[in-house]
Amino acid sequence: MNALFTKKQFLSALLVISYFTAFSQSGAVVDTTKAQPKTIGILLFNNFETLDVFGPVEVFGRLKDLYKIEFYSLEGGIISSTQNVKIVTKKLPEDEKLDIFLIPGGQGTRKEVEHEALLSKIKALSSTSVYTLTVCTGSALLAKTGQLNGIVATSNKRAYDWATSQGPKVNWVKKARWTVDGKFYTSAGISAGMDMTLGFISDRHGIDLARKIAYEIEYTWQENKEVDEFYLQDLKTK
Repeated sequence: MNALFTKKQFLSALLVISYFTAFSQSGAVVDTTKAQPKTIGILLFNNFETLDVFGPVEVFGRLKDLYKIEFYSLEGGIISSTQNVKIVTKKLPEDEKLDIFLIPGGQGTRKEVEHEALLSKIKALSSTSVYTLTVCTGSALLAKTGQLNGIVATSNKRAYDWATSQGPKVNWVKKARWTVDGKFYTSAGISAGMDMTLGFISDRHGIDLARKIAYEIEYTWQENKEVDEFYLQDLKTK
């Protein structure tokens, strides 16, 4: 039985070699690897804005073969949003390179913008990530690290003055719904994170897929990143 099994294995190996040899000689390229899902590392801190996170999660989460979502915080453990949604997180990785690093905003950014240990981790992870995305005042956290210096970016219109003060060397664009500058994507407030994420999907996988996802979640996608209907409204926080 063992000899027979070994013989079958040998014959199978010969068939595989012959198959690839034939394709190689024909000039065809054979892809023997299956692409692994890209890792999206989402930073959480207490009093993050719920929709800043779960808007993009809803979009990315519909592409499970392409993206894997992980929730992180500085020390790991349970983190609560402003709306008291509690999420179990992992500790921010030390050496792992994230494919996509997403930073949300929310009331918690007012405190975290002075948190040197967190800012140091944000800078390190953003430096090595393939893409860095921010939603709402998440851009203020990233701007405070210097990572957005000279980069086009935007933020929540209600907290625009405060957010932009965290990065005086950033090329802030108030009218934008979201911005793209190299590896950096930044969005305006809250629901704008969904528009940005759909824009990111469109850039990577085509606009038809982005529109399909928007239709599936019954969301009216603002496809023009340069237009934010809220930017002229006087909605500043007290």
